Amino acid sequence: MTTMGIDPAQLSDEDLVRELRQLHTTRSDTFFHGSDDALAVHTSRMNELESEYLRRNPDREVDPNRLREGARQRS
Repeated sequence: MTTMGIDPAQLSDEDLVRELRQLHTTRSDTFFHGSDDALAVHTSRMNELESEYLRRNPDREVDPNRLREGARQRS
């Protein structure tokens, strides 16, 4: 599936993060109320943007509380 929008590789870091935040903001509404086509396009674009972010930031900071061990410590 081809999505609309600028190739994520062409976005600046700032624009990539802004696009990701916007997509995550609209995710629930699209999931619960969008058409099947809208959800498919939204998912495809989200995957493109997230993949590009991870490609650029392979050593991104990971919150230890978001790991399995951190969850066990909270229990």
